[in-house]
Amino acid sequence: MTLEFRTQEVSQDMLARTRKVIAVHINYPSRAAQRGRTPEQPSYFLKPSSSLALGSTEAPGTVERPAGCELLGYEGEIALVIGKSARRVGLGDAWSHVEWVTASNDLGVYDLRYADKGSNVRSKGGDGFTPVGPALIPADAVDPAALRIRTWHNGEVVQDDTTEDLLFPFAQLVADLSQLLTLEEGDIILTGTPAGASVAKPGDVVEIEVTAGGFSSGRLATKVTEGTTPFADFGARPKTDDTQREEAYGSREAAGLKAAENASVLTPDLKKKLESVATATLSSQLRKRGLNNVSIDGLQATRPDRKVVGLARTLRYVPNREDLFKTHGGGFNAQKRAIDSVNEGEILVMEARGEKGTGTVGDILALRAQVRGAAAIITDGGVRDYSAVADLEMPTYFANPHPAVLGRRHIPWDTDITIACGGATVQPGDIIVADSDGILVIPPAIAGELVDDCIAQEKEETFIFQMVQEGNSVDGLYPMNKEWQARYAEWSARRQAAEGTHSD
Repeated sequence: MTLEFRTQEVSQDMLARTRKVIAVHINYPSRAAQRGRTPEQPSYFLKPSSSLALGSTEAPGTVERPAGCELLGYEGEIALVIGKSARRVGLGDAWSHVEWVTASNDLGVYDLRYADKGSNVRSKGGDGFTPVGPALIPADAVDPAALRIRTWHNGEVVQDDTTEDLLFPFAQLVADLSQLLTLEEGDIILTGTPAGASVAKPGDVVEIEVTAGGFSSGRLATKVTEGTTPFADFGARPKTDDTQREEAYGSREAAGLKAAENASVLTPDLKKKLESVATATLSSQLRKRGLNNVSIDGLQATRPDRKVVGLARTLRYVPNREDLFKTHGGGFNAQKRAIDSVNEGEILVMEARGEKGTGTVGDILALRAQVRGAAAIITDGGVRDYSAVADLEMPTYFANPHPAVLGRRHIPWDTDITIACGGATVQPGDIIVADSDGILVIPPAIAGELVDDCIAQEKEETFIFQMVQEGNSVDGLYPMNKEWQARYAEWSARRQAAEGTHSD
């Protein structure tokens, strides 16, 4: 049987029979690295079957960027077409339920992500937002771990990856989904996109091709047109910001944005230095600079063995008032917005007024913060679901466990403002350093000189410790008088020379 005979074209009748389109959020290691988070399990969202569009080899299909929208994102993906019903199938049998493999473009407008956070109904569900085809590759003739996907944007290759090292192999996706719902004949699974997805503008052409073992889906070409019908005022309207631009283009640089305001403050070198010194030393140097109220006190840690350094993001709770909780406590409130916008390496600091009679974060939101790449959560209130929160890799600092939901005592009120936590004032962008000795808030403007002085201090203390070990009295040694300072200078010079010789 020839390859040409076994390859078929996607037809309009086939798309009309499709009842479900299920898409995977993150599946390629390259995309996970770009997003700064690697999921432990696959997660999904639904696209309506009305979003499907037929690919053609003769001329590009078209997709409309809705009027008023700026960020029409494209994502080249491999689509699996279910050939026979799958319900509670195992990994070994799952691939046999896939009949065809083809190319797809998981289009969406980032301008509407805010409106249905998580569900992607409006951002990903538009008419024509899921073109597939043009040709179908027989699933039983290819190795699902040996497929290649490429995407061209105006003729330039922007995505080129294989399925060799997927986070979640295709059989796992089929088996996993089938545990809860029935995959029916004709259902389509979009299997994730590699790094390189970006934004297309009116007039641009995006092409996607899947190849394997001599088979090809052909190039799925889609041309972007400009919509002319504005959104009505009775529903969500497009809006965007630099965060959405960064996510849509894949990076701030690709989006033409300046570096984040605090991005250059905590450089890798500064972070490494801060991780190398004790909070006790930092506290001493802060006190020398007149900063005596920069410790967050009275908290315990789920991971007391960890050293944490990161930039602060802030969230404030106010005392519960039932009428205000109705307007501010539900939906995508300040607490959820803070959790869902924390970036890799940042620390979410919560002001809970030291109120211990309820939780301020639980296992689901703590997990979301970890998935987002947060370095830690700090709250001077309670934690719900303590055992589950304590099992996370990300440390959480808290006053006490408590079973009650935050609505018992708190309203999530505002984010990214100056707050008070554990007796210390914390501003967005402050540097937080935490270890088994405590938690410190460091003004970023002095962090560089502060840590250099800490390193010098710890070097002196190493010398003093060594001298005490050798039997010397602390009188005149701690702190060092002029005689000991001279001996320290000699010791330091010998040590530096030895280190230089060793490095050569």
